[in-house]
Amino acid sequence: MPHPLYVAFIWHQHQPLYKNRATGQYRLPWVRLHGTKDYLDLILILERYPKLHQTVNLVPSLILQLEDYIEGNAFDPYLNAALTPEENLTNEQKYFIIEHFFDANHHTLIDPHPRYSQLYHQRQDKGYGWCFQNWTLQDYSDLLAWHNLAWIDPIFWDDPEIDTWLKQGKNFTLADRQRIYSKQREILSRIVPQHKKMQDSGQLEVTTTPYTHPILPLLADTNCGRVAIPNMTLPKNRFQWQEDIPRHLQKSWDMYQERFGRTPRGLWPSEQAVSPAILPYIAQQGFKWICSDEAILGWTKKTFFHRDGVGNVCEPEMLYQPYRLETPQGDLAIVFRDHRLSDLIGFTYGSMEPKKAANDLVGHLEAISRSLKYRNGGGALEKPWLVTIALDGENCWEFYQKDGLPFLENLYRKLSDSQDIKLVTVSEFLDQFPPTETLPADKLHSGSWVDGSLTTWIGDPAKNKAWDLLTKAREVLAKHPEATPENNPEAWEALYAAEGSDWFWWFGEGHSSNQDAMFDQLFREHLAGIYQALNEPIPEDVRKPVEVHEKHKEHRPQSFIHPTIDGVGDEQDWDKAGRLEVGGARGTMHRSSAIQRIWYGVDHLNFYLRMDFKSGIQFGKDCPPEVNLLWYYPEKPLCNSPAPLASLPHEAPVNYYFHHHLGINLLTHSVWLQEACENQRWNPRPSRAQVAVDKCLELALPWADLPTHPDWGLRMVVMLSEGGLFKDYLPENTLISFEMP
Repeated sequence: MPHPLYVAFIWHQHQPLYKNRATGQYRLPWVRLHGTKDYLDLILILERYPKLHQTVNLVPSLILQLEDYIEGNAFDPYLNAALTPEENLTNEQKYFIIEHFFDANHHTLIDPHPRYSQLYHQRQDKGYGWCFQNWTLQDYSDLLAWHNLAWIDPIFWDDPEIDTWLKQGKNFTLADRQRIYSKQREILSRIVPQHKKMQDSGQLEVTTTPYTHPILPLLADTNCGRVAIPNMTLPKNRFQWQEDIPRHLQKSWDMYQERFGRTPRGLWPSEQAVSPAILPYIAQQGFKWICSDEAILGWTKKTFFHRDGVGNVCEPEMLYQPYRLETPQGDLAIVFRDHRLSDLIGFTYGSMEPKKAANDLVGHLEAISRSLKYRNGGGALEKPWLVTIALDGENCWEFYQKDGLPFLENLYRKLSDSQDIKLVTVSEFLDQFPPTETLPADKLHSGSWVDGSLTTWIGDPAKNKAWDLLTKAREVLAKHPEATPENNPEAWEALYAAEGSDWFWWFGEGHSSNQDAMFDQLFREHLAGIYQALNEPIPEDVRKPVEVHEKHKEHRPQSFIHPTIDGVGDEQDWDKAGRLEVGGARGTMHRSSAIQRIWYGVDHLNFYLRMDFKSGIQFGKDCPPEVNLLWYYPEKPLCNSPAPLASLPHEAPVNYYFHHHLGINLLTHSVWLQEACENQRWNPRPSRAQVAVDKCLELALPWADLPTHPDWGLRMVVMLSEGGLFKDYLPENTLISFEMP
């Protein structure tokens, strides 16, 4: 019997526990703000397309906090400020408002609203101090209102009250802000009931996660970090508390039954992290399926998923099927997500025109279907294949037009009309087509969705220090056998919160935000709660920050970026980019360089580069007028040639051989691209590179201009020239390295 291509979307909705249990105060507002912007609209849009079925994962720690806000028991510093009469705001609150009430993507959440945009650009152009000295009480009142209004999803803008506020635009009062808060609670109150309604109708499957989103393999044994990275530096003390795993699973199971009137079938393991040790507990609890990342399947099968030039998997039969895991407690099914398709939604489509992005995703699915048909000799799909697309369901929409509404509507219309693609929940697929291939449970790779390893949560000095603090607190709790979850729930709830994966994500290298210090504080407050509930003294190291929180001047890219190429260098656009200091920061060669720093990063469409110049320089006088990017692809059998510049010094890395050369004239803004060929020659190639030179140089070079493939590494140097004559290079004594995603 011929089949369509089955596709399972799984949206992961999660927030860590922001509540200080000792004071009852919430430290951060993200449950409330994402609750009004991201959780309800996603399924309300889906409901308009009843043929399409999907899966949504609601983390218990998110549900608990939503309920706290709905009941009016949750207050965070942002909400407290919004509900304070503007004339009663303290200086401390005013500074806080100026700093934090623009914590949003300004392109999509701030700039579309004239009054909000006006206040944002005053802060950016004139500075924090100017705002504090010159803003009126009405300015503060309007900002307090807009910070909350902008996070209300566009799907609700036809609500009469919301429509009135949007049209009003300014001159908001305390009464307005109070009514906005009431509207937020009204939206929050609909989230879980709407999920239940759509699950009961069969269009939605709702899954769950271990209680506070702990990373289960590391709760079982922190030494499993060495499965993927054998030489990983581990914490001083080994954390081995497998007995905490069934507690987290039981609490999530019970919460689910109470809210949804049925037992859950699917489990999203926190961070899609799995290991052989956790599988029996999951099966014992009664879960029927779990999901993870394609990297886990690759590691388990000792293979690497290759992709073609447009990013589609070359081994589709291996990835696009469920597998059986046999445990003594029963079988589990496991599905593995297509990492690239998931990342396209999560990190790239937001920077594209919505219809084009939707067409691109459907085009990938159609290409997968054609590939599977080709392997079957053409014609129809004779087997049921399942493509799993699983990703964070809240954070990406901040970068989309109207919070993703145009993209999702375009996508859902096309998928509803398709006869060859069918959207299903994971359980309905498994009910009809159980796994036919088994993975030995004891051979399942121990890792997560990040490169198939656990390095995002352990191995870094700061992350290891946090694990040692957690281990010490857990041992203290173990020495109090009288403190059971039943008679001392405060101690156990504090432990569960501290075991959450989010704290370790933000510690150390790799990820950073302007809330790092607060995440550090929250982690230690949860630890302190264990000691307080046991009447034990709080250790001094729990009172001190795990690490010093300061912006590192130099760092590698921390995420995908999507900068606007206008030569301005928007700070939000480049916040997650790699950064290299040049002028006055590295060695002696460039101490007086006209170029101060280099920023670089990628998404699935382009490579991005930004160069900041010393203020007031003149190209051709204070700085050579030609910028040359030269790069090669390590270990790839391609022709390479010396840099096509005269008077090159015979020293590394200038004397390396390169495969591509992109030249930029800073005076005329012209661009040329060359590719190395045989006999050490260079051939010109067409390029669609975007270049802008104003306050800085910004460049977007499409991957489509290059013969690269996903996961290819690149090594690049920047050379400065004048009239084709070499003048200088940077960064000093090194190369910039990155990968095509």
